[in-house]
Amino acid sequence: MSKRDDDSLRPATKLVQGGRRPEWTGDPRLGGSIVNPPVWRASTILYDSIADLKARGHATHDKLYYGRRGTPTVWALADALTALEPGAEGTLLYPSGVAANSAGLLALLSPGDHLLMVDSAYEPTRAFCNGMLARMGVRTSFYDPLVGAGIAELIEPETRLIFLESPGSLTFEVQDIPAITAVARTRGVLTMLDNTWATPLLFPALAHGVDVAMMSLTKYAGGHSDAMMGSLTATKAVWPKLRQAAYQLGQAVSPDDCALILRGLRTLDVRMARHGENGLAVANWLAGRAEVGRVLHPALPGDRGHELWTRDFKGTSGLFGFTLKGADEAARTRFIDALDHFGIGFSWGGYESLVVPSNPADIRTARVWSDPDPLVRLSVGLEDPADLIADLARGLAAL
Repeated sequence: MSKRDDDSLRPATKLVQGGRRPEWTGDPRLGGSIVNPPVWRASTILYDSIADLKARGHATHDKLYYGRRGTPTVWALADALTALEPGAEGTLLYPSGVAANSAGLLALLSPGDHLLMVDSAYEPTRAFCNGMLARMGVRTSFYDPLVGAGIAELIEPETRLIFLESPGSLTFEVQDIPAITAVARTRGVLTMLDNTWATPLLFPALAHGVDVAMMSLTKYAGGHSDAMMGSLTATKAVWPKLRQAAYQLGQAVSPDDCALILRGLRTLDVRMARHGENGLAVANWLAGRAEVGRVLHPALPGDRGHELWTRDFKGTSGLFGFTLKGADEAARTRFIDALDHFGIGFSWGGYESLVVPSNPADIRTARVWSDPDPLVRLSVGLEDPADLIADLARGLAAL
């Protein structure tokens, strides 16, 4: 076992060393090695002979076979992500987070199956359930994110998968994942978690009983708002199903984008710490403002998910929401339009701060969103929090 394969290494060290196998970063003929795995671009792979071609086989993941199956740049990123999840067998990469979620659901569900989908899930995930999965004969039931061990009452004979997202990316409910996964294991049901908010640094999903952990690498892993990608990291039992489906669907990612995500991954530990610190500073300031109804941030003591967050998470990211007390749609628009340091745009997790209006009542079904005050979502970036707070103060003055 090399030092880079040592499971005893702490996460920050794994981020630096992950995916840097000597065979990918060095060439004995050149007399040395380089720090970063090179960008290997390829479609066609050439073989020395027919015997060589036959020897490669078809079910490979870390041998050159065809460009769609990956190159060392792709495998380096997959290896680095796998190392962050103790108990993981491997990681597969997809063109986006939505693609990863969709491919995982397609791999694990068949016509006639029943899916339990958390009601606070990312809206494109809901749309896939109500669209393509429904057309292929998979029935979806949306469940209250706060159900906890009560999930047992919702499992049916045809239930094959429970999908979780914690905290929810719009309303930030924290799920009791250990309770849900414990029930799932006793009933023979798989679990899949969208872990983009926390990443494995703050919540090692497989260690909490999850079978498949998904991340939108577009967000914190990449960190620079210049690449799109998603990942699925899975246990040994589930990994072959995901890999087979990925090959059959023709899912592939660009090695250039993998290089960008790898570069972001090396600094994920320090960036997440700053995102969390800045986010808490802004959230605490907002909590003291008369114009704010409530702040939806699980790291705040008054949040309804704070107890579970304290028990299960190792820290916080910079994504949260808040409501504007007694405001209407026009007032929310004035507030957002008055901001200078918060860009209006989708996605999150980049170095820059972002803001978007949020309307969860339009999509929720299992746990109705009844707060009458308009909701705002903030992705707090790496700017000085004092400047961000001053910017928000200007926005509130525009109400």
